[in-house]
Amino acid sequence: MAIQHAKAGQVIHVQPLAAKIASTKTYTLFKTEVMEAIRLVMPAGKKIAEHQAPGEITVQCLEGRVKFSVGQACHDLNAGDMLYLETGQPHALEAILDSSVLVTILLNKAS
Repeated sequence: MAIQHAKAGQVIHVQPLAAKIASTKTYTLFKTEVMEAIRLVMPAGKKIAEHQAPGEITVQCLEGRVKFSVGQACHDLNAGDMLYLETGQPHALEAILDSSVLVTILLNKAS
């Protein structure tokens, strides 16, 4: 069965998952030719190794707390905190608490 993504103009709810966080997996909210939005769900202790995105990204902590590393800099993102990165900046994440994060990626396919 194909995963259902939101359609243009459809309301997407990104409120905290609260008690549902432990049973929710990471999923793509929508994806177009030029942009993708993902709800990243990370249990406490989960790490995502250093990697790069194919375009500029925004990262917003919706709930919990994550350690976000960019090069030598390390940032604690708490609920409501947001940052952005330029294309190709190496970064890594670690969930300090059970967390969900909204990641938006510009895919650099626009011409």
